[in-house]
Amino acid sequence: MKSSRLHHVTVMSTNLDHSIAFYIQALGLKQLSRPPFPNRGAWLGGEDYMVHLNLNPSGTFRSRKAIDGNDIHFALRVENFEEAVAHLQNAGIYETDEETDPRRMIVKRSGPAGFPQVYVMDPDGNVIEVNAL
Repeated sequence: MKSSRLHHVTVMSTNLDHSIAFYIQALGLKQLSRPPFPNRGAWLGGEDYMVHLNLNPSGTFRSRKAIDGNDIHFALRVENFEEAVAHLQNAGIYETDEETDPRRMIVKRSGPAGFPQVYVMDPDGNVIEVNAL
């Protein structure tokens, strides 16, 4: 099988309005048209990928309250890392918040990955990495 690119990731949401707002405001995605599936959800898109939100009132199985880059997550690649960090700060997500604050980000400007990384959580505790070359 030859895969050309990632099409989408699906994350669970306990509150679609809060999740949609986060992905639009913090990550700059746009809301897309979604087929009339029987379950409630939303599709959001970047340049060549999508994030599918599925309403699940029970939430995710993830029980940790702190960001852990070694936990299940997906990554978005950006062109300018510092602009992305500034955008997240403008959206109310800060590097200096308490460890268990859901509006906290972990910034790694250098490290073993070989590229800068920032980790954030959406309103349901799903971990998202943003990185750049």
